[in-house]
Amino acid sequence: MSKLSEEDIQKKLLQFPDWDYFDEAIHAEFEFENFKDCFSAMSRIAFECEALNHHPEWTNLYNVLNISLSTHDADGVTNKDFKLAKAIDAIVVPEDEE
Repeated sequence: MSKLSEEDIQKKLLQFPDWDYFDEAIHAEFEFENFKDCFSAMSRIAFECEALNHHPEWTNLYNVLNISLSTHDADGVTNKDFKLAKAIDAIVVPEDEE
């Protein structure tokens, strides 16, 4: 998997309004109503991560989930990261808000 150029990353980010690029990774922060909803989303995301064999760096503090995606083998952001970001967005953004 090839590392994307910053220009390619910025173009792809136009389709991902909740994500930003810095420090060689794409990042997002999601806020939920409570810890239970946040943890539930994390559990659903974990299944997607396993299916894609791609795992985020993430932190959770009460109802806030911070996620950073990069492909360590490529030393930066690849299409694999955007594939996982798309799966994450499908989980955390209710369909009626898309």
